[in-house]
Amino acid sequence: MHILLVDDNEFNRDMLSRRLQRRGFRVTCAVDGAECLAVTQSTPPDLILLDLSLPVVSGWDVATKLKSDPETARIPLIALTAHSMVGDRERALAVGCDDYDTKPVEFVRLMEKIEALRHG
Repeated sequence: MHILLVDDNEFNRDMLSRRLQRRGFRVTCAVDGAECLAVTQSTPPDLILLDLSLPVVSGWDVATKLKSDPETARIPLIALTAHSMVGDRERALAVGCDDYDTKPVEFVRLMEKIEALRHG
């Protein structure tokens, strides 16, 4: 399974990508929303872990664009955010995210969400 990890924080990308790779996932990283959109077009992943607070193009806008495009609408999105505000989960689901999780990432919980989306 190929996961696209989109996070502008190098520490978060490094830590999470290593843990996912140890679980057998192929991980590609993107540092901002524009790079996420470009990677998704060139090498569509099986799932996207999407930070909502991104430079260039926000995670909110990325989710909206991906879900409105028939070529990428089927790709599951899990929104990740460190700045969880009341209503953010509902807003993330409304723009097309399939699930939502908070940072710091609790890896076991995130794996449960990945597996649930992986197996439908």
